[in-house]
Amino acid sequence: MLFNSQVFILCFLPLVLGGYYALARNRPLRQLFVVLASLVFYGWWNVRYLPLLVGLTLANWLIAQAFGRWRKTWLPLAGVFLNLSVLALFKYADFLRGSVWGVLGEDWQPWRLVLPLGISFFVFQKISYLIDLRRGDRHIYGFLDFWMFVLFFPQLIAGPLVRHDEIIHQFRRDPRGPAMWENLSRGFTLFLIGVAKKVALADSLSPIADPLFAKAAHASLSAAEAWLACGAYTLQIYFDFSGYSDMAIGLGLMFGLTLPLNFDAPYRALSIRHFWRRWHITLSRFLRDYLYIPLGGNRCGPLRQAANVVLTMLLGGLWHGANWTFVAWGGLHGAALAANHVWRDRGFSMPRPLAWATTLLFVMACWVLFRSQTFGTAGDMFCSMLGLHGAGHAALDHTGALVLLAGTAVALLGPSSQSAALKWLRPSPLLAIPAGLLLTFLLLLIGGRLQNAFIYFQF
Repeated sequence: MLFNSQVFILCFLPLVLGGYYALARNRPLRQLFVVLASLVFYGWWNVRYLPLLVGLTLANWLIAQAFGRWRKTWLPLAGVFLNLSVLALFKYADFLRGSVWGVLGEDWQPWRLVLPLGISFFVFQKISYLIDLRRGDRHIYGFLDFWMFVLFFPQLIAGPLVRHDEIIHQFRRDPRGPAMWENLSRGFTLFLIGVAKKVALADSLSPIADPLFAKAAHASLSAAEAWLACGAYTLQIYFDFSGYSDMAIGLGLMFGLTLPLNFDAPYRALSIRHFWRRWHITLSRFLRDYLYIPLGGNRCGPLRQAANVVLTMLLGGLWHGANWTFVAWGGLHGAALAANHVWRDRGFSMPRPLAWATTLLFVMACWVLFRSQTFGTAGDMFCSMLGLHGAGHAALDHTGALVLLAGTAVALLGPSSQSAALKWLRPSPLLAIPAGLLLTFLLLLIGGRLQNAFIYFQF
C-alpha cells in the first residue's frame, strides 16, 4: 500500500487512526492493533512477503530474549549473521553469483528471487538493536514493544531507520494527552507536505528524467538533454525520498510518536561532509556508528582514516542496490569525504558560493552514476554533459519547466519541511482551509494518474 494512494489516505489511515485512539487507554490493545494493521499494510503490497517479515521479526525477538536470560555474547552475533544472510540471499545472491561467474567466463542462470519490500531497512533496524545488546545495552523488550518497534507501518518500508532507544519508550505514553490535537495537526501538515513533494513534484519530474535516461541507455544525448536529465533526476530522487520521510514522520506524530529527522535541505550543503549530515541522516549515522567507528573512525592516522571512510561508503553504496554502479557511487562519495577531511584538517577554505556549487555539481554527477544501469551508460552521459556529443536542445513543455523551477526553488530556497510543519506553522482553523484544498487537489491528481512507487522501495 502506498502512502500516495487514495485507498491509504481515504480508507486505511482514518480507520487505523480511529481504532488506535479508540483503544488509546489500553496500551496492549492499541499496540496489538497497530501491529496487526501494519501487517495488513505490508501484506497489501504482496502477501508473499509476510512470512519472511514475521519469521525474521520473531527470530530476532527470541534471540534478544535468550540473550537477556543467558547473556551469551555469541547470541547477538548469531542474530546479525542471520539477518545479513537473509539480506544476502534475497538481495545479493544473483549479483554475487553473476560477478563470480562473469570473472570465470561461465554461463549462469539467475535465480530471480523476489526481493521483499523494504528488507534493507528492517534488517538494518534489527542489526542495530542486536549490536547495541552486545555492546552492553540491557534493554530486553516485551513481545508487543519489539513487534511495534519493527513493524510500525510509517517507517517499515523505507525508514527513517529508527533505533529502539528512540521510540520504544514512547509506547508507554498515552497518545490522548495534552499534546494530542497539536500532534494530529502538525503531523497531518507534515504528511500533507510529503504527499505534495511526492505527487506534485517527484512524480511530475519522473516523465522528464525517465525517458531521457532510457534513451541514454542506447543512444547518446545532447548536452542539453543530459543536463536536463541530470537536473530532473537530482530533484526527483530528493522529493521522492524526502517526501516519504516527511509522510512517515508526520504519520508517526499523528500517532503521538516522534520519529527522527531524515532530511535537512541537503542541496544547500557547503561540503560533501555537510551533505551527508543532511541527506538520509538516519542511514548516515548507522554507517558511522556501526561501520566507520568500529573500523577505527578518525582515531587513527590519516591514511587509515581515509580507508575507513571509503570502505564505509563502498558498503553504503552496496546497501543501495545489487549493482556495481551503486558500489562505485558509494566509493566516489567515500573518496570525496576523505578528501574533505584532508581539506578541513589543512585549514583550507573557499568562498561559500563556490563551495556550494562544487558540492552540488559533484552530487549531481554522482546521481548520474546512481541512476544509470551500466557504467557505459553513465560514461556516455558524462561525455554528453561535457558537450562531446553536441550542444543540441531539450524538449520541455510549459508544465515541465514550471515543475523544474518550482522544485529548484523549494530545494534551494524554501524552509525545510520539518521546520515548516513543526516550528513555523502554528495549528489554526485558518490553516485547515488551505490544507483541505491542497489535500483535495492532491487526491484528484493521484486519481488522474498511476501511482508511482517510491524510488527507495527497490532498495
